[in-house]
Amino acid sequence: MSLKKRPTATASWEEDFAAEGDKEGTSESKKDSADFAQMLEGSLKKSAKKLNVGDKIKGEILVVGREEIFVATGTSTDGTVPRQALLDKEGNLPYKTGDMIELYVTGVKRDAVFLSPNPTSKNLAEDLEDAFDMELPLEGRVSEVCKGGFRVTIKGKTAFCPISQMDNTHIEKPEEYIGRKYEFRITQFSEGGRNIIVSRRKLLDEERDLTQGSFLAEHKAGDVVPGKVKRIEKFGAFVEVSPGMDGLIHVSELAWSRVGDPSEVVAVGQELQVKILKIENLDGKPKISLSLKQTLEKADMPAQSDPWAEVAGKFPVGAIVLGKVEKKEVYGLFIQLEAPSGQNKRGGITGLLHKSRVTENPEFPYDKLKVGDSVTVQVAEIQAGERRISLQVPRDPNSDEWRNYAPPTTGSFGGSFGGALGDQLKKAMEKKKK
Repeated sequence: MSLKKRPTATASWEEDFAAEGDKEGTSESKKDSADFAQMLEGSLKKSAKKLNVGDKIKGEILVVGREEIFVATGTSTDGTVPRQALLDKEGNLPYKTGDMIELYVTGVKRDAVFLSPNPTSKNLAEDLEDAFDMELPLEGRVSEVCKGGFRVTIKGKTAFCPISQMDNTHIEKPEEYIGRKYEFRITQFSEGGRNIIVSRRKLLDEERDLTQGSFLAEHKAGDVVPGKVKRIEKFGAFVEVSPGMDGLIHVSELAWSRVGDPSEVVAVGQELQVKILKIENLDGKPKISLSLKQTLEKADMPAQSDPWAEVAGKFPVGAIVLGKVEKKEVYGLFIQLEAPSGQNKRGGITGLLHKSRVTENPEFPYDKLKVGDSVTVQVAEIQAGERRISLQVPRDPNSDEWRNYAPPTTGSFGGSFGGALGDQLKKAMEKKKK
């Protein structure tokens, strides 16, 4: 009987090991093939990828040299950037090998790619176009005045701003804007950035509308608010009570006394407290009426701040007073009976000597009187509610002595019937009765 030889354990282990080795070799071979294929594909992609001037890349710093820094561009050609261009304000290089950095392509040759940390004109144009599309404000510097407006530099590009779009107020001195920086909105962008038109006024109008809405929502007639005199006209003064929002103080609301010219009371640039008299809507725009004199009625002001409160006691009908010609009109003379007082020169009483009240007294030197002259008058009528005093030529039907009256050269020019002239008239009347 023959016996078959049984394989030993050792032989079986060697065979199994050899078989496993074959399997691992096959697996590693497959992995190496996959890695090679992947590397080949990446290399082909790199060689196929092309860069253009203006492209923005993010690459790894490969070599930091004394003059140039080499950066991987994602293509088969590495890029170079001048070391000097990457130094900080202190002259130090804040980068090292292996750092990732964002740069712009400034030039491309067959075997070279030039990089810079600064955007190119193409990049700038794209940024400006994006700002135009999204209506974003951009800071610009007014470089010069040109025909019809200004040249403005924005992100290295030159834009045009019409003079009507530089401000929301009238511009009298365009040269004052040169060299100043403002925010602008691009209103026209064409020809790849060669034709750019901007406006500052649009932003100012939007800001004004916002602040005006807040002001009108928070204030009402009767409120006292701070303001700044912006413009003076013959009929009153315009006061800015909120950015871009003006109110008008009519000449009659500047002082309790009659005011010939608003510049006698206020000056451009002066800051003051004003009272809101009325807020109206005119053609979709707010119209605000203000008063300066009525701020005297606030706390800490004495009641006699309004001189008209005691006018009937000071200047009763029939009283003869010495006044000063304040203003001369074709219809009569405005005579100041009481001078303004106080630090702000507010107050005072003024009456009107109408020309019709002089016709009966041809000897009265009406035509010869000029502003600043002293003149004796008599109170004919008082309308305290309207703050009006009508004057006439003082006379006693039975005496002409008033014509020879010489006004005093010292002291106040105001007075009442009990003054020196009154004494003379009384004596004349007593003499006549005898």
